[in-house]
Amino acid sequence: MMEIFLAAPVASIIFVLTLATSLWAFSNENIYGEFILNPYNVSRGHKVYTVITSGLIHKDWNHLFFNMLSYYFFAFQLEMQFGHWQFGLLYVLSLILSDLPSIQRHKDDIWYNSLGASGAISAVIFSAILFNPLAEMRLLILPIPMPAWVFGGLYLIYCHFASKHARDNINHDAHFYGAVSGIVITFALHHNIINEFIQQFN
Repeated sequence: MMEIFLAAPVASIIFVLTLATSLWAFSNENIYGEFILNPYNVSRGHKVYTVITSGLIHKDWNHLFFNMLSYYFFAFQLEMQFGHWQFGLLYVLSLILSDLPSIQRHKDDIWYNSLGASGAISAVIFSAILFNPLAEMRLLILPIPMPAWVFGGLYLIYCHFASKHARDNINHDAHFYGAVSGIVITFALHHNIINEFIQQFN
């Protein structure tokens, strides 16, 4: 455990903080009221900090489990490849950027709320795909192995479609824009990533 912390301290701190805050919210409803993102309020300048704190809480155990499982598989290795401050900046920026379209889209929906780290975790996954496009990936519900770049393409198509048509109370916009943010931020911080990505196919 100490080896993981020393190799990826930023990812470790985010992991523990998200778990601890989510568990705290499970036992204290008031935390949801303070930490959850409400686009109606944020667009009017109230509780703007929730663009960050909403990523530290989750709806229920399943939501927390699947997000943290995805994070565990990608975040620690990505920090070792990308760098410590680069990983931290990627995570925090994508957490904010992935929420902006939802804030704009639902700025007049007083009852709409959003929570969870899915946008930032999507950014982590897509940054990892840029570094390792040929890595084998699979979905838990569809355990068919595929190259990471294929998974990424299918994921973006699904999120775009679901954001237009799904009625499942999942913020698909955050997933999609989190993924796009991950790609853009990774390129901004590591300009040679596109060349490295292409070279892995040669």
